[in-house]
Amino acid sequence: MSLICELHHASLIVADTARSLAFYHDVLGLSSDTGRPDLGFPGAWLQVGRGQIHLLELPNPDPTEGRPAHGGRDRHVALTVPDLGPVLACLSAAGIPCTTSRSGRRALFCRDPDGNALEFIESRVSPDDA
Repeated sequence: MSLICELHHASLIVADTARSLAFYHDVLGLSSDTGRPDLGFPGAWLQVGRGQIHLLELPNPDPTEGRPAHGGRDRHVALTVPDLGPVLACLSAAGIPCTTSRSGRRALFCRDPDGNALEFIESRVSPDDA
C-alpha cells in the first residue's frame, strides 16, 4: 500500500510573476487561488484540477540556458488534458514552440517564459467513465 495519495502541488521558479501569469492565465486558462498568504516574496498559486502549480519569484539556482530542446528530456510538470487540439491551438496562436512526445503517447511539451518544461498528456474520458 502506498503512503502517498496524490500530488498536491508543483513549484516552479519564475523571474517575473506578472509575465508568468500572462502565460498561465491567458494562454493556458488557469485560474489563481487568491488564498496564497504573504510568503515574503512574489508569486502565485494556480489551480490545476484538485492540485496546484505554485509560481515562486525567487533567484533561480538552476541554469536557464542550455536546457534540452525537448522538455521530455528535462525536469517537467505533466498535466492531463481532455484533448490536445485546443492546447496546441492556444500554444501556436501565442507563438510558443512545442514538441510531441517521443514515447508514442498523445502528448506534447512546451516551456513557459522561464524555461520550465510542461507536458500535456491527452486523457480522453470514455463514455463508460463519465
